Amino acid sequence: MSTDSQTSRPLVRPLIERFGFHHLLATTLVLVAATILLGVAAKATGSGLACEANWPQCDAGPYNLLPANLPSFYEWFHRFVAMFAGFAIIGSALAAWRLPDIDKRVVGLVVAGMILTPIQVVLGRETVTQYTMDILELHFWTAVLIFVLFIVATVLVWSSRLTATHVTGALGLGALSVPFHVALSPLVIGDITSYSPSVQMAQYGVTLALLAAVIVAVMVGRRRFESGRLTGLLSVSVLLAMVVIFLGRRAVMTFNPALDVLYVVASAALLAVFAVGISLSRDASSTSRSPLSR
Repeated sequence: MSTDSQTSRPLVRPLIERFGFHHLLATTLVLVAATILLGVAAKATGSGLACEANWPQCDAGPYNLLPANLPSFYEWFHRFVAMFAGFAIIGSALAAWRLPDIDKRVVGLVVAGMILTPIQVVLGRETVTQYTMDILELHFWTAVLIFVLFIVATVLVWSSRLTATHVTGALGLGALSVPFHVALSPLVIGDITSYSPSVQMAQYGVTLALLAAVIVAVMVGRRRFESGRLTGLLSVSVLLAMVVIFLGRRAVMTFNPALDVLYVVASAALLAVFAVGISLSRDASSTSRSPLSR
């Protein structure tokens, strides 16, 4: 009997079991974030229409598979990383579907990300073959949606290891991100220097950090704290963060003084919410650890 049980099991465990699904999900999230930032770099450097507007080919090497110059390299490298991100997304979805102990919510999230991936690929092609602002916007926000899906899935998978301290840390990261988001926007940086490709990548990197911070704070905060005041405040932070990110994007794409003022006001309100949230989370954490509260 022992011989049968030993031969029925594979001699080498699958790679996903060795690597760990939670690590696969985190790696996929990093690749998705890198793809977004490289896409920003390609647009900022005017490289989106490089590669002689070929897709998926470029403009040099065998079968035009390689870039011929620096602008083409930006676009080519964006596509190169996006390819690996796509494989990781599909691999994460298949692993989540196949592994028996994965939360059904996680399965739904990563499968939704997998469904959006071919749509995102088509939109990426359209930004090359017929460049319009509407297609560019859809391409960007679809990428952000995939990023959000994988953040939520990653937090769910890692939730047992995330504590109240992580909530305070996430709120701190959010509070730090907001002033940098405004400082790197054309509203402020334009008075100091040009809104260069490196500045644009930095601002969008801050955007992704802000988005991740608020999602971690809300999801883990609701799990770790019982304070209705704190959880309500965290919910408000999600709405304000989305307003700040959207208006920050509009400030880059168009010049509208009314929206610019609203962007600054929403950023100030979000910063205040983060500051109050840090104070409340620290108080709640110290109360839960106090011997008198037991």
